[in-house]
Amino acid sequence: MSNREDVLYEAAAMYYLQDETMESIAGRLGVSRSTVSRLIKEARETGLVRISVQPRGAAVGAVARALTASFGVQAHVVAVRQGATQVQTLDQVARVAGRLVSAWMQPGTVLGLAWGTTVSAVVDHLVPRRVPGAAVVQLNGAANPMTSGIPYAGSIITAAAAAFDARVHHFPVPAFFDFPETKRAMWRERSIRRVLAMQGKVDVAVFGAGAMAGPLTSHVYEGGYLAAEDLARLRAEGVVGDICTVLLREDGTYADIELNARATGPTPRELARIGRRVCVVAGTAKAATLLGALRAGAVTDLVVDEATARAVVERARQPRAAVPGSQP
Repeated sequence: MSNREDVLYEAAAMYYLQDETMESIAGRLGVSRSTVSRLIKEARETGLVRISVQPRGAAVGAVARALTASFGVQAHVVAVRQGATQVQTLDQVARVAGRLVSAWMQPGTVLGLAWGTTVSAVVDHLVPRRVPGAAVVQLNGAANPMTSGIPYAGSIITAAAAAFDARVHHFPVPAFFDFPETKRAMWRERSIRRVLAMQGKVDVAVFGAGAMAGPLTSHVYEGGYLAAEDLARLRAEGVVGDICTVLLREDGTYADIELNARATGPTPRELARIGRRVCVVAGTAKAATLLGALRAGAVTDLVVDEATARAVVERARQPRAAVPGSQP
């Protein structure tokens, strides 16, 4: 650790946000249990810990400072214990994200949610409380040629709304239309325009980063949303993954990817209109997608495990590979 503030924050975060024991924290920090007890006491006395751990900008460790300096995001880096499985890593990251999102919910807040394994895990860790006038709106469609998408995406949106006694706004459209002109026609329908208008009022957007490859491949690439020829074309175009089912490259470009004309989620440019845009990522296989999202300016707040954060910082330092014809 570089200084005492970092030690205080990490001890408090592991104890209050990740439910680690004092013995476990002592082992990770290489100190005694009594030292951990004193650190936690000091964190409370100095105001770092109130009801929850308060984010403190860049003073959250070297890797968090690097992310903040490079991309201007508020980085919440979660120190996951060595040997944790992918599922355990996701659970710890989602626990921190769920509590942060819960703290950001104020009367009248409109919460926008994408769907997926990561967002589902975040919703599982929301802290239930009544938020007067709140609403939860689905950010991207979930239907594909084999299913309506309603049972899966609908359960995530409904559970989040139930946590805050909020109004629900589903988005009953496909994740990808078959033809761009179909999307344009649907966007003129009053029922769809009503949901789009609610999306335009979102105060806090929460989404993950889908990866085309890795141990936990995104539903978008394994759930029948895209045909085999679509996937082959995406690989040829240098696509590494998606946010809100909008496909992007590691360099942050996305505008010239043909499939995005058929995607129903908000583009990074459209997301940029939202004040707080929370990207939650667990797993180093998603590092390339996360880097693309950061470079595209889609993120204001990042909750990420330490290993993935370090992988992103390292990838960002490497020379960018040119993609012919790519556009931001």
